[in-house]
Formats: sequence, structure tokens, C-alpha cells
Amino acid sequence: MKIMHEHIDFPGRSAVKVKYCDKPHFTYPWHFHPEFEILYITEGSGTRFVADSIEDFKSSDLVLVGSSLPHFWRSEEKYLNSNGKLSVKYYVIQFPNNFLQTEIQNYPEYHLIGDLLGRAARGVCFKREFAESVGKKLAKVVKASGFERIIYLQELLQEMAKTAEYRLLAGELYHHDTLNFTNFRLTKVMQFLNTNYQHKIELEKVAEIANLHPAAFCRFFKEKSGKSLSEYLNDRRIGYACRLITEGRMSVSQISYESGFINLSNFNRTFKKHTGFTPTSYFQEFQRQPGL
Repeated sequence: MKIMHEHIDFPGRSAVKVKYCDKPHFTYPWHFHPEFEILYITEGSGTRFVADSIEDFKSSDLVLVGSSLPHFWRSEEKYLNSNGKLSVKYYVIQFPNNFLQTEIQNYPEYHLIGDLLGRAARGVCFKREFAESVGKKLAKVVKASGFERIIYLQELLQEMAKTAEYRLLAGELYHHDTLNFTNFRLTKVMQFLNTNYQHKIELEKVAEIANLHPAAFCRFFKEKSGKSLSEYLNDRRIGYACRLITEGRMSVSQISYESGFINLSNFNRTFKKHTGFTPTSYFQEFQRQPGL
């Protein structure tokens, strides 16, 4: 599927663009834009695509999409064929990728928002209960204007930044700096893994780079990254495979090889475990365009 670069105009050079939509179904295709986007579904259901994440959505679905992160929402078939009897209703808030940049860099009061916008590089999906609790604040941003809208948006972002009721959507391949590695030993390991994950990687080789015994390295890596070496590599490889699949230029067996898997059956099994889809069904999901 081709990805479209959406150009977003900010009327009157405003810092924020907002809209409330009531449509028969979602129509926008697979796309990206440099701006951040908050999308809150008040009515409707279907499938949400954010980078390599494919999930169902329904009312009270709240997602923060980071700068240049590919995404689109597709309504269920019943919306496409309802002849106007059904509709999707949602709020959209968009703001530039340098929004509050000076404040975030210079004032500790904005550090939480800075962390939130950093997480948005992988897409942030908030739990239903939290989404419903901030729904009125989100609506206030859309209904306000001028300086008042900027204030309400900052308050909304602060609430989103403080909560632990969220999860990240895209795989780590979409944001290489997800983990903050300050340990020089671990930095060397990550540099090696992130540039060689498409090839066969032996535990002994990675442990040698870290100057540790293999068993000690396994404990060290798990403690620092929160994952085993094999889990981390599989995440990277599946993320890369998802990108290749959406481009539609290679067969599944070619993608398996290019992503660093030893055999096709292992690739298929790991892909299904990570995404919930087989490689073929994942490709089919992305190829089903929303009704235009």
C-alpha cells in the first residue's frame, strides 16, 4: 500500500488545528504528517492501523500519534453500507512537531509533556476509563479558540503525560531511542544489535562485545532492557518485516530471510505471536483501503 504524505494547513498561522467530525465512515487512507495528532472516537468501530500495529477500535478510543508515524482508521463494513444510517464521530487535534519545544527544553514543569511526546513516536493508546475521564477536556480544546485553546491543550497533554493508563502501539523499530541507554557497555551492544539484527547473531558474540560471560550478559541485558536477547531481536525483526510487507514488493519467504529469520516456519510462528496475524493476512488487512 502506498503511503501518502498529508499536508496540514494551520488557519491564520494558529499553533493548533482542531475539528469535530460526524461522517458515514472514515475515508482517509494510509498516511503520515510531521504534526502530532490526538484522535478521540466518541462513536464508531473498526480497525486502527498505527505503524505496524493493527487493532480493533470502538467508542472512547483515544490515541496520540507522533510526528511522521504512519496511520489510518478504517470503519467496519456496516458503516460503508449503511446509506447514512450509521456514522463515526470523533475529535481531532493536531499541533506542530516543535510545539512547546522551548518550554520542554528549559522548564522542568514541562518535562512530563516532553516525555509524553517522546513516547508518541510509537503511538500512545490510552485505556478506555482514562479516555472517558478526559473526554470533556478534549472537547474543550476543540470548542475553545485563541490563547484559551492553547491553555486547554497544555492541560490535556499534562493529564495524558501523568497517567500510567496507556500502552505503546508501534514496535521498537519505529523509534530507535525508546530505551535511554546511558551505560557505555549497553550502548555498544545496542549499536551492534540495531545494525545487525537482519543477520544471524550469536549470544557469544554479543557477550564478547559487552566483555561479559554469556550467562552474565543475559542477566545484564534483561536487567537493562527488560527483555531477553531473543525477545529484543524478534521485536526488531518483526517490526522490519511489517514494513516490508506493507510495501508489497517481496514474497513472504523473501521477507523472512531479509528480516533475519533462519526458516519460514519460525518466521510465521513468531509473526503471528507478535501481531495476531499471519504475514499474508497482515498484508491483506493493509491492502483493504477505507471506503473513498
